Amino acid sequence: MAQRPLAGHLRAPALICLTLVLATAAGTAAQAVHSPLPWMIGPLFAIALLRILGAPLQGPPGGRHAGQWAIGTALGLYFTPEVIRLLLDNLLLVTIISGGALVVGLLCALLTARLAAVDKPTAFFASLPGGASEMAVVAERFGGAIDRIAAAHALRVMVVVAVVPFGLSWFGAHGSDLYTPLSTAVLPEQLPALVGASLCGVGLLTALRIGNAWVLGPLIGVGLVTALGISLSALPWWVINGGQLLIGCALGCRFSPSFFRAAPHFLAVATLSALFAVALGCVLAYIATSVSDTPFATLVLSAAPGGVAEMCITAKVLHLGVPMVTVCHALRVMVLTVGAPSLYKVFLRITG
Repeated sequence: MAQRPLAGHLRAPALICLTLVLATAAGTAAQAVHSPLPWMIGPLFAIALLRILGAPLQGPPGGRHAGQWAIGTALGLYFTPEVIRLLLDNLLLVTIISGGALVVGLLCALLTARLAAVDKPTAFFASLPGGASEMAVVAERFGGAIDRIAAAHALRVMVVVAVVPFGLSWFGAHGSDLYTPLSTAVLPEQLPALVGASLCGVGLLTALRIGNAWVLGPLIGVGLVTALGISLSALPWWVINGGQLLIGCALGCRFSPSFFRAAPHFLAVATLSALFAVALGCVLAYIATSVSDTPFATLVLSAAPGGVAEMCITAKVLHLGVPMVTVCHALRVMVLTVGAPSLYKVFLRITG
């Protein structure tokens, strides 16, 4: 009897190693074919496909947090004093993009409620383009089906990661960003200060119980230091690529053989809702062009309904207004998390 637990303990590390090897191979293959975000998209789709086919793969414990930390830390280096001034000059634009997520979420919720045979709390909270964990926590108070809501958000992020980067690359949006990080060289003697600043941000947001602490915390911690004009070391390229890989693994491992069998009609509607949200984001970006000369591609990415880390690393890789995209997505999640209960009352009045 004692051998079975031991076998289980030995099996988990082996599966984690296998998952990382397969994810690395998928990232290398995606890079070879010049895929956008190869180190996130490659592992995401490879691991998700293998999981759906029944492979018992699993990511490393805390892998998603580690990946988010790497992305948040790298993004924080973009918030130079000049960029902060530029963002303050574009408060109206940021408000339109982040506040518009409420309208996008409401319209997507109405679509889901009409097409999917689910209760109203599930239809509503499964459709809001906010953080998956934050939406699940709020939905639980209103009696939503947490499993379906989590599945819908996993599918939404996957759809957006698949559609938006490829779409922007297809239309040649790469390379229009003039922003550069304050620190571009890897300086070993300054890496402890970089790590310390990032972890202080994580600790602060965790203590305040703010969602996405592992991506927004490093961003705020490093961003505040950078905004003061203090130069820190850049992160090594392999840490950033590794962060993308870990996020891709974590997202891919959310899928299982029963994922599409559990509620195929609901998941089909959730996919349609995600595509509808992408389209509405493009409309919102077009409206925002009337108050800003920011490139349309940057505005599209700022309004895309994806995860904070996924959309911000897309901005970094495609050189599309990294600070603007980062601020818009961070505020979007905050606005939706705070405004979801009030917006739900509006949804109930509309749907009777």
